[in-house]
Amino acid sequence: MNPVIQRFRTIAIAEGWSFLILLGIAMPLKYIFDMPMAVKVVGWLHGVLFIGYWVLAVPLFTKLKWDVERIVGLGLASIIPFGTFVMERKWLR
Repeated sequence: MNPVIQRFRTIAIAEGWSFLILLGIAMPLKYIFDMPMAVKVVGWLHGVLFIGYWVLAVPLFTKLKWDVERIVGLGLASIIPFGTFVMERKWLR
């Protein structure tokens, strides 16, 4: 597998899990159990992974010459729960 795709695939999966943990665990802990620190920690981690996701996406468009449709697809995948997992199966395998 192309190393550019492999690096992006790894961060895409990590970013997807961090998003699900943020929405499914940290947010309920904050709003139901009054534990705002959960969102602070998981949200920070998710933010770092989200930035890494886009930094590692750049070579997909510059080196591998992916088209505009895939840029939009990566953008949508990064903000829709489970989106990075669907995108990973569709374009990165």
